[in-house]
Amino acid sequence: MFTLARGAAAASVAVMKSARSFLTSLSTLVLLSLVLGLLAGAAAQAWGLPGGHVTADFIQALGQLWLNALRMTIIPLVFSLLVTGIASIADAARTGRLALRAVSWFGGLIVFATVYAVAAAYGLHALWPIDPEGARLLLAIKPEGAEGLGAGAPFSEFVKTIAPANPIRAAAEDAILGMVVFAVFFGFAASGLPERLRVPLITFFEAVGETMIVIVRWVLKAAPLGVFALSIGVGLTAGASAAGVLLHYVALISLACIGIGLIFYPLAVLFGRVSLGRFARAAAPAQVVAFSTQSSLASLPVMVERAVDELGVKRSTAGLVLPLAVAVFRITSPVANLGVAIYCAHLFGLEPSAGQLLAAMLTAVLISIGTVGLPGQASFFASIAPICIAMGVPLELLPLLLAVEVVPDIFRTLGNVTADLAVVRIVQGGEVEAAE
Repeated sequence: MFTLARGAAAASVAVMKSARSFLTSLSTLVLLSLVLGLLAGAAAQAWGLPGGHVTADFIQALGQLWLNALRMTIIPLVFSLLVTGIASIADAARTGRLALRAVSWFGGLIVFATVYAVAAAYGLHALWPIDPEGARLLLAIKPEGAEGLGAGAPFSEFVKTIAPANPIRAAAEDAILGMVVFAVFFGFAASGLPERLRVPLITFFEAVGETMIVIVRWVLKAAPLGVFALSIGVGLTAGASAAGVLLHYVALISLACIGIGLIFYPLAVLFGRVSLGRFARAAAPAQVVAFSTQSSLASLPVMVERAVDELGVKRSTAGLVLPLAVAVFRITSPVANLGVAIYCAHLFGLEPSAGQLLAAMLTAVLISIGTVGLPGQASFFASIAPICIAMGVPLELLPLLLAVEVVPDIFRTLGNVTADLAVVRIVQGGEVEAAE
């Protein structure tokens, strides 16, 4: 049943198991490299850098080389993940009313989370703005101009970018929204093909996606060196102010993820017809596992147990909805990803137009469907770079934010696990008695 959906979930399971230990140790090394790079840059700012501008330019070139190596995977990775993700969801939705209901709730809640993401990001920035001096110093890194809609582009330009006249050219020119929309249409079209054509085609794109992930992992092995090189440059210009901006970033993204997780408590009460205390007691053990592992997949056995034993969900329903949710439903994806893009826009002093925001929101919704269920460090660029490009935001600060992603990733996972348990109860609906 829903073969492609199970295949996508199985692929995510295999990749996550092989990558988990690697990324756990990598996170520590990257964070250490960030700290050492900022300290080295601040020291060079105070006492001078041997070799002067020649050394500084060489270090910056190393950092840019590493960033470019990550950027080269974005288009093929995002396209292949979207095609396989859309095909698996369409396949799952055709298998029965319960799966269709789950997918419908997933889609509606992702759209809701995207609207929440923009409101939360701008609200948090209004309440707790970025330190102007720290932002000014970080702007001294002189990022390359970003692709996408221009800041002053009229709304009509956004409308024209939705469907690319030439998908190959759109991909080559980083016209990310058009490429993403084409991938979605391609995925839905592929899901309607006869099985003898559909299976090898989707398998091909699964292979492309897995190949790109292997390349990303190779590049991430050099992340300590790349982040060290980039952070030295930041330390040379921003000094200790960079640390304050990064801590502010961690706090704002974490708060946004905490907020969306808390919203699912009243949603479970209202639509799942379960008491607040009962849902909180059911969710707590799964949240503990999520906090310690940063993995929705690792939390899946506990989620199934709590859904059945504490929330009164049928085992057959939990066995269908929760694995599907772990594979394709990540409620914090648009929240955190849009939060990062909007944070970068504020740092660079950019004011995205309505068209740019809509392009970024649409991209965030579609990206959340396709991005593989890896920890945040592995999917960081594949998830966030397309949104930044759609919004016209430079990508140069993403490696520094990657270095501190380990903290927001905890709250991403907590929000996802909480949402999964709420949705499985909501999908079951009136089929269970609210036995207290």
